[in-house]
Amino acid sequence: MTTASPTTTLPLILNGAPHSAVASTLADLVTALGHDPAAVATAVNGEFVPRARRASTKLAPGDNIEIVSPRQGG
Repeated sequence: MTTASPTTTLPLILNGAPHSAVASTLADLVTALGHDPAAVATAVNGEFVPRARRASTKLAPGDNIEIVSPRQGG
């Protein structure tokens, strides 16, 4: 798997839609998107990634990222 430097724009699939991001790790992406890291759940290519592992989870072009937050109501 090829990883990118923080200044490389990566083509990703984010929550089912094409997206480009300047991030080398999942933690960088969560922060760049303005999410509260404690308030979201994340997965990369279908595998849950706990908050403690986001900083060490490198992103690669074409990764399928899911970032979800709880919602009230229903």
